[in-house]
Amino acid sequence: IWQPEVGAAWQIILIKPIEISDDGKVSPDVDIYDIDLYDNDESTFSALHKAGKKVICYFSAGSWEDWRDDKDDFNEADLGDELDGWPDERWLNVSSPAVRTIIKKRIEYAAEKGCDAIDPDNVDGFQNENGLDLTSDDAVSFVKFLADTAASFNMSTGLKNAGDIIPDVISDVHFSVNEQCVEFAECETFAEFVDNDKPVFHIEYPKGTPNKVSSKDASEICSQKGKAAGTEGFSTVIKTMDLNGW
Repeated sequence: IWQPEVGAAWQIILIKPIEISDDGKVSPDVDIYDIDLYDNDESTFSALHKAGKKVICYFSAGSWEDWRDDKDDFNEADLGDELDGWPDERWLNVSSPAVRTIIKKRIEYAAEKGCDAIDPDNVDGFQNENGLDLTSDDAVSFVKFLADTAASFNMSTGLKNAGDIIPDVISDVHFSVNEQCVEFAECETFAEFVDNDKPVFHIEYPKGTPNKVSSKDASEICSQKGKAAGTEGFSTVIKTMDLNGW
């Protein structure tokens, strides 16, 4: 199973299919692409691999989305509150066998597409108003299920945010995908990954994107001190919230 290296350069684009030139080159020329599992066809995965890239496949594992083809496969009893700021999504009961059956199918689909790893989002329902009484134990069990299932298809797994459960799952996952640890001054929590020779793919969404990020904000994000303490070795990118490739 692929274990990405600490400090690997990466790109994340989730809002649209990525663009590959006629000569097979992609920009930026980085080691790893984190892309949406559903928005990119198999030819995109093949082209990325031909260009020597590894592909991490994003999908939501812990939320129901009202635009997915499998939305009607979920039981109403397994759906919780809407995600704050995302009215088209609802938290899932990640301990439900029915939910896990559906998510296993998504992981199998990722393997069929040619993903090297999965980036399963929204595993931190227990840290939010979820309407399902989710606990950290629920999240730990679910992440272990995700990682075990992905491994059975020869794919590695990332932990998306969910800093509170890192000690319980760091031996099961292969990398972190973190959002806004500088903004919330919590990067030292995620430094445990680097300490265990596992990368942190780190995203910040400062004000001013996509037009002009202030030099103060950019300097703080890259400073490795103050609110950015603990980011040594992180693979940091500055993005717009919709992750459109900027």
